Amino acid sequence: MGRIFIALGLLGTVVALSLFLPVKDIFLSFLEQVRALGIWGPVLLGAVYIAATVFMLPGAILGLGAGFLFGVIPGVITISVASTLGAGAAFLMGRFLARDWVAEKVASMPRFVALDAAVAREGFKIVFLTRLSPLFPFNLLNYAYGLTGVPFTQYFFASWIGMLPGTILYVYLGSAAHSLAALAAGDTPKSPLEQVFFWGGLVLALAVVVFVTKVARKALHDSTERAKS
Repeated sequence: MGRIFIALGLLGTVVALSLFLPVKDIFLSFLEQVRALGIWGPVLLGAVYIAATVFMLPGAILGLGAGFLFGVIPGVITISVASTLGAGAAFLMGRFLARDWVAEKVASMPRFVALDAAVAREGFKIVFLTRLSPLFPFNLLNYAYGLTGVPFTQYFFASWIGMLPGTILYVYLGSAAHSLAALAAGDTPKSPLEQVFFWGGLVLALAVVVFVTKVARKALHDSTERAKS
């Protein structure tokens, strides 16, 4: 019961932060300070990105800012490491703070059980594909996957590899911006690569839905057959 209250408290904190704090302006001000930190800039930006991921705050401006401040290669390294560590931390929080309670509540729901089994069976593929598509909510998925049976190592490495193309795109766009103010206003170059990424992500999102549904149906069928025997 204590873990449930902790999870609800964290959720309430996240909602309050999102509703009442000008997160984008705060991050923009933070990036202005990072500019003067030299070699420690990527370390601090990475730490803040991890915290933003755990608290489900929008971190796109930080990815763009990393490209603007550090350049493509250092920016990609910074955001890739931070986003993966943040996703891993949120996954573990979701698994150990709420998993038992949620599992108890949905144990009588065959379709959720089947989906859980599907993710456990094809975990790396499903995590990788959903991470590759920009249309799946990054922050929410971190906690949601913690409630499934996917092993942490599969989740961690599939997330890292799957998020890398999007990370490269955001950092690259940030490196091409003229100023931090331009980043805040969304005034970044609209390259053909960005269009390809968006439409490719849309197609991939549909493919993932079909794939997950297929695996879930098979898992449900298998579990039903085992129950009969």
